[in-house]
Amino acid sequence: MVEDSRLKAVVALAQGMAAAHTPPETWRAAALGACRALAGSFAALSVWEREGGRLRVLVNVGDRAPDEEEFPEGETYPVHQFPEITEFLHERWAGGGGPSAWVETVRGPAEGHAGYSHQRVSALRRRGRGCCVVAPVLLHGRAWGELYVARAADAPLFDRSDADFATVLASVVAAGLAQSERLEEARRLAFTDALTGLANRRAVDVRLEEAIERHRGDGEAVSLVICDLNGLKRVNDTRGHAAGDRLLERFGSVLSLCGAMLPGALVARLGGDEFCLLAVGPPADEVVRIADEVCRRAAELEMGDGVACGVASTEDPIGPVRSARRLFRLADAAQYRAKALGATKPVVAGREGPDDPVVRLADAPPPAAGERRRIRGRR
Repeated sequence: MVEDSRLKAVVALAQGMAAAHTPPETWRAAALGACRALAGSFAALSVWEREGGRLRVLVNVGDRAPDEEEFPEGETYPVHQFPEITEFLHERWAGGGGPSAWVETVRGPAEGHAGYSHQRVSALRRRGRGCCVVAPVLLHGRAWGELYVARAADAPLFDRSDADFATVLASVVAAGLAQSERLEEARRLAFTDALTGLANRRAVDVRLEEAIERHRGDGEAVSLVICDLNGLKRVNDTRGHAAGDRLLERFGSVLSLCGAMLPGALVARLGGDEFCLLAVGPPADEVVRIADEVCRRAAELEMGDGVACGVASTEDPIGPVRSARRLFRLADAAQYRAKALGATKPVVAGREGPDDPVVRLADAPPPAAGERRRIRGRR
C-alpha cells in the first residue's frame, strides 16, 4: 500500500512539472509535488550558483515563515554554510557515487546522516519545524541544487526510507527541470533573432496581438517604434558582411539599452536592417523621447548613417486601432516618411494635423503594381 501511494506521488510530481509552462511554474510544481509526496509541511527548491558560491532559493511552498516568500528575489545562502554541498556531495559524485538524501532534526544528526549543518538545524528551530530531508538534485551530470522538505515540530520525524524516497523524487525533479530547459531553449530559438539576440518578428507579432487585445479592452496605450538602419548596404559592399553584422549587433545593443528605459518594452529585429520597439503602458510622449534617443545614439555609431525612425501610438490622433496590423502599418508608414525626408528625429503618426500624411499613407489603398512604395502587411 505504501509503495502504491509513493508511486502515485511520483507520477503526480512528474505530471505537475510537465504541465508547467514557465520555469517558475516548474519550480513550484516540483516543490509542491515533493512536499505532498513526503507528507511535509514546507518545501523549497534551490539552485547552486557556482560563480557566486551561493545557494539561491527559487521557490518556497507550504507553511511559509514570515521571512519566506513564495518566489524570493534575494534569498541566498553562502555555500560554505552548507559544507555537505561542496564537500560530501560533490566529492561523492566526482568519485562516481550517486546522490543520496539525508535527514536532519532539531536534535542534531539523524541515523545514517552523511553530514551535519548547524545552520539548517538552527533554521528548523527558528521556524518551528522538527525535521527536514535534503535531497541533492543532479542535472547534466553535475550538482545543480537541492530539494528541501520539512515537517512541523509535532509531526513524525523523517526516517531512512523517507530519505531514500526523497532521492527518487529529486531524480524526477531533475528530469522535469531538464525537460523545462529544453522547452525554454526551443521557445527562445523560436522567438529570438540569432545574430543580435533580440526578439524576432514572430515574438513581436504575438506580443503586439496581445497588446492590442488589451487596448481594446481597457484602453491601455500601445506604441510601436520601427527603425530602418541607414547605410547597411554601403557597409556590406565596402567593408564586407562581417562588418555589416557588427553594425547590426551594435545598433541592436543601442536599441536594447534605450528600450530598457521603458518598463516592459520588447526590443526586436524584424529582419534585414529593420528593428522595432514595442511599449505597452508608457505614455506616447515618453516613447517618442526614447525614440529620439535611439536616433541620437545611432547617429554616433562608427559605421552606418543613423536610422530612419517611425512611431505610432494609440494615444495619438490616428483613429481607432482595432488590429495589430494597422498599428504596424502606421509605424511603418512613419518610418518610410522619415526615410524619405532624411529625418534625423522620429516621425510620429498623427502629429501633422487633420490630414496627417503618415495616416493617409498607411490607410491608402494598396499600391499599384510596379510602385516601389511598400507598407508592411501589403506585400
